[in-house]
Amino acid sequence: MPDEKRVDERVKHFAYVAPRKPDADGDTEVLDGVTFTHHFVDAPGDAETIRWHYTEAGSGEPIVFLHGIPDSWYQWHHQMATLSKTHRCIGVDLKGYGQSEKGAGDYRHSGAGEQLLVMLKQIGLDKFNVATHDRGTVQADFIVADHPESVLRYARGEQHLYHFHPSLAPQGDIFMNAPYTGIMEDPKHFAVWLYTWITKLPVPDAEMERVIQEFSYPGTTHAVPRYFNSSTFRQEWLTRRSRLLAAWKCPVKIMQGYESKTQPREFYTDAREYIPNAPSVSVSYLDGGHFWSMESPQQTTQAIMELLEQPAAT
Repeated sequence: MPDEKRVDERVKHFAYVAPRKPDADGDTEVLDGVTFTHHFVDAPGDAETIRWHYTEAGSGEPIVFLHGIPDSWYQWHHQMATLSKTHRCIGVDLKGYGQSEKGAGDYRHSGAGEQLLVMLKQIGLDKFNVATHDRGTVQADFIVADHPESVLRYARGEQHLYHFHPSLAPQGDIFMNAPYTGIMEDPKHFAVWLYTWITKLPVPDAEMERVIQEFSYPGTTHAVPRYFNSSTFRQEWLTRRSRLLAAWKCPVKIMQGYESKTQPREFYTDAREYIPNAPSVSVSYLDGGHFWSMESPQQTTQAIMELLEQPAAT
């Protein structure tokens, strides 16, 4: 667990961070010299429609970026900015996060992944690459397994694969009980708490400000725990081992933090053995801890570029 004194210091440091004004469809912003356009779309799901928020930059073969907790599409903005020079980059706020839908419904990762795929097809993505981190990876695991015709390549980040040890994954129970413990009651404290706990390299203050703002949109702290009450880390792990891993048919790049506190490097040494039907499997250990897309953005981009050089699934 993190040093609570250090967490308190960091929370006080970011006391000035105010809520961010929500975006409207068509709004733009410039990050890393690249223009990102915000989009909102209503797609079928939960017996009616789900409102999704995503950002987009560039054109060409699509790459869909899926974030983890406590993040949003913004987690990937460095990678999207660089890769938008050659690809159509789409950063999605998962259901329950950022500016996407936060209402009650299906928060199983398999179900939410199916709903996400419906939205992606609605915006014209019949075939795409996918790059993921943490909780976004869990949804992508199902999409890649159940819809191999849609996924060209899979850059899979920071999530248990074939091995699992409960003592290294206390977050599941902590987040599942968030409504009772109050762990997410203060979104600023929660975001700072997580980043203080499992980063290794510093994240610039300006970027940490945005992380806090993205997790502070109304309803987020009520919606996110639904995922942890719909599944457990152990159940996810067993489903991967029993069904999902063998169903991945595209090139796979495993991306893990070199200093990850929750997933040791040795868990991924023999990744090729556990993904038998993918045409290629490679592993990149990235400098930093858990949040390497923010801790080592250029190295993360390079790992994705290496995957994009592999022949796509047909």
